Amino acid sequence: MKFRVDKQDQYLVFTLEEENLNSSIAPGLKSEFIFLNQEGARNLIFDMTHVKFVDSSGLSAILTAHRIWKDQGCFVLAGPLQPMVTKLIEISRLDSILIIVPSLSEGVDYVMMDMVEREIKSGDE
Repeated sequence: MKFRVDKQDQYLVFTLEEENLNSSIAPGLKSEFIFLNQEGARNLIFDMTHVKFVDSSGLSAILTAHRIWKDQGCFVLAGPLQPMVTKLIEISRLDSILIIVPSLSEGVDYVMMDMVEREIKSGDE
């Protein structure tokens, strides 16, 4: 599996450099997500710009990341997503629970805004 990891202070960008997110890649991807979380990555932006096809195993890997990060930080899918990928996410009704943005820069903006909101909420309590 080919991928890049760009670690920043407030977030991590994981860029999958594969066209297919399928059953041959999904188990390794889940392992990478778990490893990155254990290393302390609080916010993850999953750059899927290169991905042209996702199967059910790939969706499972994406949901694994969503579950890992949903309570402690932020998990964002960044694109642009290919039409086939978008359609599968919509058919699976995952577009209602996943945060999907059209570009990497918008993913960064989303994470930064989410951090500000969490900080405000924690200050109110």
